[in-house]
Amino acid sequence: MRFSRELFYAAPPEDVFAMLADPAYREAVGAAQGVVSLEVSSTPTGSGRTVVVDSVQRTAGLPAIATKITGETSRAIVREEWTDPRSATVRVESPGKPARAAGTISLAADDAGSRYTVALDLEVKVPLLGTKLEKIMADTVSAGLDAEHAVGVAWLEGDR
Repeated sequence: MRFSRELFYAAPPEDVFAMLADPAYREAVGAAQGVVSLEVSSTPTGSGRTVVVDSVQRTAGLPAIATKITGETSRAIVREEWTDPRSATVRVESPGKPARAAGTISLAADDAGSRYTVALDLEVKVPLLGTKLEKIMADTVSAGLDAEHAVGVAWLEGDR
């Protein structure tokens, strides 16, 4: 299933990239999302950066069809490979689960700030239920981006 989401930040791309590369920002996002545990690394790579966020989230509130597969918690390892401050590839793995995602992130100047675009191919390999579970996954990713955006707006306004 193809998923795409665009967010706007009232700050230049350089400031948004610096925020995205800051482990403290990623930890604040995890706190806003109510994760059970979180490990973040951010490593320079040439003109870009590799950011890895390894988190465990509670699955309470997901439909029963999803929690039968995930259990009470679900682990997600998000790996962003930023080739430069404007573009990245992203992979999301869920060890031991039949779900994954891969795609791109772009950051572009836009009138009074920055446009942050995430485009993912979501995949859940469960016979007969995969499409329904991919929709649930898309909703979960979207909710996560809502939390990320709220923290980001506050962060860029100086609320850290």
